[in-house]
Amino acid sequence: MRVPTLHRKPDWQRFIVGIVIGGCISWVIFLFMYGTLQEKQSIKIKTQDSIIKDLKDEIKIWQDEWKKLSKKNTDMLIIQSVNVKIKGYEKYGIKDSHSIFETEEEIKEDLRSILLKDINTVYQHKELIHKAIENKTLRINNRRYKLVIREINYYSSFQIELELKLAD
Repeated sequence: MRVPTLHRKPDWQRFIVGIVIGGCISWVIFLFMYGTLQEKQSIKIKTQDSIIKDLKDEIKIWQDEWKKLSKKNTDMLIIQSVNVKIKGYEKYGIKDSHSIFETEEEIKEDLRSILLKDINTVYQHKELIHKAIENKTLRINNRRYKLVIREINYYSSFQIELELKLAD
C-alpha cells in the first residue's frame, strides 16, 4: 500500500492552503487586537503614574504645611488655667477641708502671674516657681507647714501636686 498523492487533487490542495491562509490571517488579527489592548493599558498606566506623582507631591506639600502649623501652634501654646492639689494633710490631723481649700486658692493666687504665658517661658522659669512654692510657710490651725512639690504638669492647664510637711 502506498500513500495516495495529493498533488493531483486540487480540492485537498485548496483546503490545506485555506487552513494555512486562515491561520495566518487569524494570527495577524490576534496580534493587532493584543497590541491595541496593550497600548491602551500602557497609556492608562502612564496617566496613573502621573496622577500618583502629582498626588504624592501634593501630600508632601500638605505634610510640610501641617508640620509648620503644628510647630507654630506648639510654640504658641499658653497656660490657660492653674490647678493646685494639696495631699498628705490627713497625716497631720487636719480635717478642716476649708483651710486646705483656702491654702490651694492662696497658691493659685501666687501662680496667677503665669496665666496666659507661653509654656516654654514658664518651663524655663520652673526653678523660680519651685523656690517660690517650697519657701512659702503656711499657717493652718495654729501650726506652721511647708509645701513640697510632688508633680508638675506643663500644658495648657498648669497642674501642680503638693505635699504638706511640718515646718521646722
